[in-house]
Amino acid sequence: MAQDRSNNILAREQDWNKYWRMDNVRRGGQLSWSKKRIVFLLQSFLGRKQKILDAGCGSGFFSKHFYDLGHRVCSLDYSQEALKSTQQLTNNKTHLICKDMLADDFCATMDSDYDVIFSDGLLEHFGCSQQQRILGHFSQILSEKGMIVTFVPNKWSPWQLIRPFYMPGIKESPFVLSGLLRLHFKCNLLIIQSGGVNVLPFRFSPEKIFGQYFGMLLYAIARKKT
Repeated sequence: MAQDRSNNILAREQDWNKYWRMDNVRRGGQLSWSKKRIVFLLQSFLGRKQKILDAGCGSGFFSKHFYDLGHRVCSLDYSQEALKSTQQLTNNKTHLICKDMLADDFCATMDSDYDVIFSDGLLEHFGCSQQQRILGHFSQILSEKGMIVTFVPNKWSPWQLIRPFYMPGIKESPFVLSGLLRLHFKCNLLIIQSGGVNVLPFRFSPEKIFGQYFGMLLYAIARKKT
């Protein structure tokens, strides 16, 4: 497994620790246009007082958002610096988990029956087989009627031209929507909704027309097949 990890994980743990030391809580906690659109999109799918796993919690922005809405939140990352950032931003109000999502014992050592498993900017940092493994693990700890909500960068977004300047040292493999959906199908997940957000970083942004082609982020919301 260690050999498999070294060959396929695109961003190493030390890279992420360095990045999160640079990208401090102040910057990571800002409400960008892409975050605003994610928050708006989630309104239609979140219930009340749900058990939510923020997988790859990073700065902790979404962990804080979910907690502020009254949900029970677990913040998962393997970067200690990310967890430190999340702890500060949430005022230590969420349950912090430092685990490797690829580990053989991941599911055995995690709580189960999550109502929502959310990730923003996670899967693109892993190779194809690891992406499938991670989604498979998420499916195992998801409640029967729970949802997996996944946001990833779009290969065709203009953001890809400037991303290296904002995320130095962090490598990723962006998606096209068909590839994101195919990954979910391989994991026996049923797509509820998919598309793209943040075509333009302004109040007006034509997501419905161009989101799946040029949105900064692509997304899939899925359940387990019954």
